[in-house]
This record gives sequence, structure tokens and C-alpha cells, in this order.
Amino acid sequence: MNLNQKQKNNCPAMQLLFGLILTVILNLPVSATIIRGQNKEYSGKELRFYKYSDPVTREKINLFSLKADHEGRFKTEINISTTTCLYCDFGIYRGILILEPEKTTDLLLPPLREKSFTESKNPYFEPVEFWFLTSNRDQLNDQISEYDTELNKMTDKNFTNLYLNQSKDAFDSLKINMDKIFHSESSEIFNVHKQLKLKAVEMDVLRQSPWELSETFNSVNKIYWDQPSFLELFDKTFANKLSLELGVVNNEDIKLAAFNANTGFFINLAENKYKLKGPIKYLALLKMFHDVFYSGEIPEKAIIKMISSGYFSDNKENRIRTISANLLKKLKFLNPGYAAPVICLKNTDGERVCTDTENGKYKYLVFADTEMVICREQLKYLQKIEETFSKHLDIIVIIKKSDLIEMKIFLDRQQIPGIHLVDENGIFSETYRIKSFPQCFLLNEKHHIVFKQAKAPLDGFEQQFGNFLQKKLFEAKKIN
Repeated sequence: MNLNQKQKNNCPAMQLLFGLILTVILNLPVSATIIRGQNKEYSGKELRFYKYSDPVTREKINLFSLKADHEGRFKTEINISTTTCLYCDFGIYRGILILEPEKTTDLLLPPLREKSFTESKNPYFEPVEFWFLTSNRDQLNDQISEYDTELNKMTDKNFTNLYLNQSKDAFDSLKINMDKIFHSESSEIFNVHKQLKLKAVEMDVLRQSPWELSETFNSVNKIYWDQPSFLELFDKTFANKLSLELGVVNNEDIKLAAFNANTGFFINLAENKYKLKGPIKYLALLKMFHDVFYSGEIPEKAIIKMISSGYFSDNKENRIRTISANLLKKLKFLNPGYAAPVICLKNTDGERVCTDTENGKYKYLVFADTEMVICREQLKYLQKIEETFSKHLDIIVIIKKSDLIEMKIFLDRQQIPGIHLVDENGIFSETYRIKSFPQCFLLNEKHHIVFKQAKAPLDGFEQQFGNFLQKKLFEAKKIN
């Protein structure tokens, strides 16, 4: 028997052996990451943890929830393959938690402090950020919290020399003292955190320009792009930077490139002016395009065209391709012509209703908070809108959850027309990115957005929709 025949005869046996090994590997027990703790103040409360989709769009991706029992105990197990940074918004807080694979975290919760009535109604309320601590005080979160606390103490103590006198000697002294207290650690994440936090202080103290930080950004591995210290420095450096470039006198070339959607020009700008190399130059540009889109200084179509270019969509880095796709999705979301998310909620009578029912009418969505006087007055005017446009328009009011009895009394007593849906957990207010109430949208019969900004009832919707409808009816009559 020759060698080739022996190999052929051995193939089935080798395949069987390989299959057995693979089966054993796949069935090995996976050690989960455990989060647990107890705080009686939180009995019955639920904490939702999320991560950001990417450093530019920062869409919230919900990962898991912690539900405390009547004794305030909570525990959950999740499977993660890499160290992951999470956030949790509750009360007045935004807690930050770095979870490491296959580790148990005994979480300590701060004293419960719910938002006041004023804080809950303030669209510009910013939560108090903090790093979660653990009961053993020996995990990565504890190290980072301790470092940030000490750094804040030192910058406060030397505020005048650092920020008013802009003293490099004062900064160098601060850096030496911080390095003495916190030696180089085995954890690379912690070392990167220290480097970026100090660089953020140095940038503020010495009023550094973006290109002076190029070496730092070029050296940061993309696996750390989601860390809070990176996001802080990234924002300080590149937030609204393109708006500033457009505002420079005699900077006609950049204005021309922007209006002509010349992506190559901006790639060169990132390389030659900002001294960025590799994936970070694309990330910085996506951040700049994101910010300038909302400023209105460049035509939206030009920005969409640049982000859609092969520089990003065909980039060799998968992360850049993903972020550019996320950004396109965000910028097109709730824009005229694009589908709006279908809302399915219970009405004030407990019946489940969805907004995608087709009856040939336009849909006027009004997000409102009936505890606010301004919302109540706006809702009262819906009667007039209903009387005028009932043949062509459905009114759907999405109400922020409050006291259900008080809500129903108001709606019934004032005879507020339309369908009344209760946004129990604020999910659809979050989906539609509602920052303040009231906020309104006009959808066509296919559930697509009609206006970039639909006006509130008392702020001119009657005229806005009337003019639009008159034009549409005239066009339809002309065709017939």
C-alpha cells in the first residue's frame, strides 16, 4: 500500500477525531461574568445597563438589567469575551462600569437620589457621572475611580497655576506626583486611561491645538476608542472643529470642498493639518461630519455623499466601515422621506394600539407631558386642528407616564381628540430622541416622515399642514 492510499484510509478516522475534539471544545462550560450586590434603598428598582454603539454616533445599546428584590438584592450573569465599558442612568446619576470577562463584580450603589420634579422636566439636565465601586475595592473600576478622584483634587489645588497661569512647570509637577502615587500597572486599560486623562489636562492647561495631540491619537489602539477617557479627549479635540474651519476668514477652499462634497480634500486636511494617520484620521473626520451636519453650515446632501464615499464604506478597517454605516443611519433617521419607527403602546384604557394602521390619512404625532402647563395648552388646541382636518389627519398623542387618573381626568375634561398612548417606560420618547415636550412629527399614510420639523399645535401646525395639504390636493386634482 503506497503513502497516498494510507492517507486516504486515515482520512475518515482523522475527521472523526477532529469532530470529537471540536464537540468537546464547544461543550466546555463557559465561565460567565457575574454582577451582584445589595442596597435596600433600591428594592424594586430596575437598573438598565447599556453601551455606546461607537465613539461618533453614541447610540445606546441596551445589554442587561439588574432588578433588585424586596431586600434590595440583585444578581445577573452575562457572557462577554472582551473587557467592556457600560453605562447606567438612574436617578440623578450616570454610573460607569468596566466589566472584565469571567470576573465577579460585587457592585456598590450610591445613596438613592431621584430627580426632583424640576430636574425631570429639564431637557438639558445632565446626570452626575461617577465610576461604580466594588465591595473589595480591588477591581479596575476602583483603580480608575481612585485615580480620577486624586487627579481632580490635584487640579483643584493647583487651579491658578495650571489654568490661569498656564504653567508647564505646574503641569509637569502634577504629572510627576500622579505617577508617584499610581505606578505603571499590568492592566493596559488602566495605563491608557492614565495617559489620556493627563493628556486632557495638558491640553486644557497649555491650550494645545489638535495637531499637537496627533502623536497621542495615532498611538491609541482602536480597541480603546470606547473608553470614557478616550471619548473625553476625542470630544475636546474634534468637537465642532469643521464649523471652526468654515468660520475662518479667507478659507474659501474648505468651503468649496464642503459644498462640492470633495471627500479627498478633507482626507488631506486630516493628514496634513491634523497630522493624523491610519484609522484615527477617518474616525476624526466622521466626528467632524457628524457635528457639522447638525449646525446646518453645509448642505445635508453633501455630508451624506461624503460619508457614503468609498473612503469610509470600503475602508480596510471594519470598525470605520461600521461607524460610517451607523452615522448614515443616524443622519437619515426621522428625515423627510424615511420611515418612522412604528409605535406600539397601550392607550389610556389599557388597549394596545400601533401607529402603522393604514387608512389613507396623514398622522400627526404629538409627544407630550400632561404635567407641564405648556403641554396642556398645546393639547387643548388639538380640538381646532381636529375640526379643520379630520378628513385628512389622524391625531396621535404619545404621553409621558405620570399619574394615570390625573392624566385621564385632564384628557376627558378637556375633550382632547385623537388616540392617547402612554409611553410607560419612555422607550418611544427615547427612540424618537425627544429632548423636550411637546415635540411633533407628521407622517404620511406609509408611515414616512413628511416634514423636517412639524410644528406644535399652537406654534403654527394648522397653517403648516394647511398649506401642504392644499398643495397636495391641487397636484392630485391636476393629475386626475
